[in-house]
Amino acid sequence: MDAKVKREKRIKRHKRARAKISGIPLRPRLSVFRSNQHIYAQVIDDQSGRTIFSASSLGSGKTKRREKKLTLAKKVGEELAILAKKQNVKKVAFDRGAYKFHGRLKALAEGARAGGLEF
Repeated sequence: MDAKVKREKRIKRHKRARAKISGIPLRPRLSVFRSNQHIYAQVIDDQSGRTIFSASSLGSGKTKRREKKLTLAKKVGEELAILAKKQNVKKVAFDRGAYKFHGRLKALAEGARAGGLEF
């Protein structure tokens, strides 16, 4: 399958999932993007159309040595929970995008829940 078709299918799946989820100020949306090497997450208030805070496995010296992607995803989830506490966000709507809820996505969610976020 060529890359363009694969990307279009992913976008179509994401639109289907997004039709059911929206972020409001009391319960913002936790959106996740996964690339081959990194994972990115951001908490979004859809009514005002702005990102409240975000975290990723990219940069900022999170690793001293190469770590597995699963452990990095869990650390990103824990970092999100810390940022959420600072912003007084306790509950979020989890937007998995076009991805299945397993592997790195599940690890990120577990890390966020361990840090105190509810979804």
